[in-house]
Amino acid sequence: MTMDPAFLGRHEIRTSDAMEALGLRIGEQLRPGDLLILTGPLGAGKTTLTRGLAEGLGVRGPVQSPTFVIARTHPSLIEGAPLVHVDAYRLGSAAELDDLDIDFVRSVVVIEWGRPMASAVADAWWDIEIERPVGGDGELSDEDLDADAPRFVTVTRVER
Repeated sequence: MTMDPAFLGRHEIRTSDAMEALGLRIGEQLRPGDLLILTGPLGAGKTTLTRGLAEGLGVRGPVQSPTFVIARTHPSLIEGAPLVHVDAYRLGSAAELDDLDIDFVRSVVVIEWGRPMASAVADAWWDIEIERPVGGDGELSDEDLDADAPRFVTVTRVER
């Protein structure tokens, strides 16, 4: 798991295109066995970042949120590692994640909402937290979710 140190730390991302571009640059560096844990509120840009990761990896799309199917596998178009995109929001435990029978060794795995389960499936991973502004009352309208408001992306390496 090597990543250019320039990606570690906090980044301000102003548009969804910039979020996807960040994902592309990170995706170009990923290798089989890499695990990325994405955390952030609804509408933060987790799937947008994953679209960029997929482009950088050269996998088949389209990349869509796996909310209702739990996991989607995107095979490589360039004989590289497949991308497994997981939404762990509805999973109750790491055992349910294990039941998905994901090939963590030969794939690049991105797990949205997976922070509580990460240590059960890997010794090390990239933790990517995406923050976005919320309305003054804490409630978001549909317009707020689609807004190209700045996001803050913090990338850290976690080892247990």
